[in-house]
Amino acid sequence: MQVLLGIIFHSIGGFASGSFYMPFKKVKDWAWESYWIIGGLFSWMIMPPLAAWLTIPGFGTIIQATSVSVLAIVFLMGLIWGIGGLTYGLGVRYLGMSLGNSVILGFCSAFGALVPPIYYSFAHTAGKISFSHMITHPGGQMVLFGVFVCLAGIAISGKAGMMKEKEISPELSKESVKEFSLVKGLVIAVISGILSSFFNFGIEAGKPMAIVANEAWKALNPNDGEFLYQNNVTFVVLLWGGLTTNFIWTMILNFRNHTYGDYTNKKTPLANNYFFAALAGTVWFAQFFFYGMGESKLGNGASSWILHMSTIILTANMWGLYNREWKGVSRKTFRTIVVGISVILLSVFIVGIGNSIK
Repeated sequence: MQVLLGIIFHSIGGFASGSFYMPFKKVKDWAWESYWIIGGLFSWMIMPPLAAWLTIPGFGTIIQATSVSVLAIVFLMGLIWGIGGLTYGLGVRYLGMSLGNSVILGFCSAFGALVPPIYYSFAHTAGKISFSHMITHPGGQMVLFGVFVCLAGIAISGKAGMMKEKEISPELSKESVKEFSLVKGLVIAVISGILSSFFNFGIEAGKPMAIVANEAWKALNPNDGEFLYQNNVTFVVLLWGGLTTNFIWTMILNFRNHTYGDYTNKKTPLANNYFFAALAGTVWFAQFFFYGMGESKLGNGASSWILHMSTIILTANMWGLYNREWKGVSRKTFRTIVVGISVILLSVFIVGIGNSIK
C-alpha cells in the first residue's frame, strides 16, 4: 500500500511538472523574463513556506535549529538547481514541450541518479553508496547502463529535431513553437538536464530537517507511519536557493532588454498575465509538494527520482501533441521522435531496476 501511494503521489507531481508551462502560453505581450520570475516568486518564495506552515508546526524553529553547514549545502544545491530550472524554461521555449522536456528530463533523470554517488565518493558517509562502489556492483552497473541508454535516446530525439527543422517551414514552426531553435535549445537543454539533477541531492542534504519534522510527527502520532509532509521544511531552503539564481538573472534581462516596464504596462492584459504566471508557478510548486509526499513513501533513491521524471516526460509529450508541435513532419520524423522518447523512458526504468538491486 505504501508503494502504491508513493507511485500515485509521484505521478501527480510529475503531471504538475509536465503541465506547468501551459499557463505561460496565455500570457500576452510580456517578455519571457517577466512572466518567468512572476511564476517563480509563487513557485519558490510564496508557496514553499505556505505549504510548510500548513503542514509542519514550528517549521521555522526547525530551520533555525539546523546547523549552518546543512543549510548552506541545501541552499547551494538550490542555487545550482536554480540554474537548471532557469535554463529549463529556456529549453522548452526554444524546443517546445515535447522535444525540450524529453531531452532535459532525460539528462536530469540520469544525472539525478549519479550525482549523490559521485558526491559520496569524496564525502564518505555511512550507509551511502559511492560511485566507486557503484561501478563494481551489479545494480550500479545497471544504473550506468541506463544512463548510456538515456544518452542514446536523447541523441535519437535530437536527430528527430534536426529532421523537423529541415522539413517544416519557419511559419509552421512558429505556429507551434514560436522561437524554435534546435542548436540553441539542445545546448541549453543539456546544461539544464545536468544541473536540474542537483535538486535530488538537495533533498538528501536536507534530510536532517526532514528527520526532525518526522520524529516530531511520530511522537504525536505513533501509529501513523512516516510523516507525509516531512520534506516541506527542506523545500523552503532548497527553493529559495533556486529563487536567488532566477531572480538575479531575470532582473539582469529586464534591464538589458528594457522590459522592466512589463509589470505595470497597462497596454497589456495585466490581470490576466499576473493570474496565469502565478498559476504556472503554483502548479510548478505542486510537483515538489507531491514529490515530497511520494519520497516519504518510497525513499529518495533513484526509484523516486526516475518515477517522477518518467511521468513528467509522458505528460509533457501529451501536451506537445496537443500543441501540434510535430504538425507537418513526415511519418519518418514522427516515428523517430517516438522512438527517441521511448528509449529515454526505457532508460528511466533500467535505472529504477538497477537501483532496486541491493
